[in-house]
Amino acid sequence: MAAKLGGSGGSKHTIEQTADINITPFIDILLVLMIIFMVAAPMATVSIRLDLPPATPPENAAEKPKDPVYITIQDSGSLFIADKQTTIEKLAADVCTAVGNPTGQGCEEERVFVRAQPEVKYSQFMEVMNEMQKNGFFKVGLLNEDIT
Repeated sequence: MAAKLGGSGGSKHTIEQTADINITPFIDILLVLMIIFMVAAPMATVSIRLDLPPATPPENAAEKPKDPVYITIQDSGSLFIADKQTTIEKLAADVCTAVGNPTGQGCEEERVFVRAQPEVKYSQFMEVMNEMQKNGFFKVGLLNEDIT
């Protein structure tokens, strides 16, 4: 609030109040906020290039894709491919047999899902994953719950 001392001479000392509002701090705050939003706005709009597949169905849409092979690791350390028990040494050959390609040529391109019981040690799980990768199976999916 501002005040004005009035009068000429020194005999009268009257004080008059003026109602002018000092808006300089308000404008300073608005300018700072404007600069912050101008700097932050380009960072909030991150664009990622996304190549979507075409909406047309593929030519071989009548073909049903093959069912994937499920490898189950039990907490006792035993391995199962579907309902058949196997060992780590025969894992790749048994996966090819389960796919329907006992010769073993081209079966690496098939989908394989690995699931394990919660009590399975990480080393047992990684042993199976390393064996699959060593034999050329790179389309391996990990399951954490039963798919029906």
